[in-house]
Amino acid sequence: MVSVFEKAQIIVEALPYIKAFYGRTVVVKYGGAAMGAPELQDAVMQDLVLMKYVGMNPVVVHGGGPGITSMLNRLGIKTRFVKGLRVTDPEVMEVVEMVLVGKINKQIVAGINRCGGKAIGLSGKDGALIQAVQMNGAEELGCVGEVTCINPCVLKPLVEAGYIPVIAPIGIGQDGMTYNINADHVASKIAVALEADKLILLTDVPGILAEPDNPSTLISSIRVSEIPDLITAGIISGGMIPKVECCIHALENGVARTHIVDGRVPHSILLEVLTDQGSGTMVVRG
Repeated sequence: MVSVFEKAQIIVEALPYIKAFYGRTVVVKYGGAAMGAPELQDAVMQDLVLMKYVGMNPVVVHGGGPGITSMLNRLGIKTRFVKGLRVTDPEVMEVVEMVLVGKINKQIVAGINRCGGKAIGLSGKDGALIQAVQMNGAEELGCVGEVTCINPCVLKPLVEAGYIPVIAPIGIGQDGMTYNINADHVASKIAVALEADKLILLTDVPGILAEPDNPSTLISSIRVSEIPDLITAGIISGGMIPKVECCIHALENGVARTHIVDGRVPHSILLEVLTDQGSGTMVVRG
């Protein structure tokens, strides 16, 4: 049981961070296990609302791969992956958009509103927020895209009006084609376009581990210059590599700090942003 004094100390510990990040934009990529269990969903919604009430400006980009797979299975549409990416023909793209924009996005919006926030749901089609082209060299994947441009003018008035934007990673091409885009990449691009102070990627691991199978070896902070050696040594590998690349892109284009955080831990966003110890790995310039 935490004593009243300890609770007060926790609040006081957060004070310098609240002051430092007041009025700053924080882009959060929400996905993975944090979208599964109801208690983890509630914790994320509460974190986002609290951030808004203490003066930060959270912007959410969400994934939804398991939900897409589940709906495709229900509809009897076969799913195929190439190098970890879903092959997205027009029939599959229709389901992807339906699930991400029509279901998951609105569930997140409703959750934030239920916790006392003001959220508004968007996809990249709204105001041409996310402009995209087919992923280079990936014609076999169909409607899988990459971002060419983010229109921040769509988001800034919403943030200034007190809303928490919730964005589905669906892009629109100049030819009117619809594209499914990796949510980590979209979050990184939006963080750059909004000149965000922080980019937070929720994952299903504690962060970057010095010993991949040992959570106690969490690396709490790492510089970009250290990353190539860690990749060579196999410490950063597999699905962590593209996440780190998203962090590097954001840092090289003006975002001050990036974080890889365990979404399986309740309130991991607040722990990373408002405590001395943090809860994941912070990737910084240098």
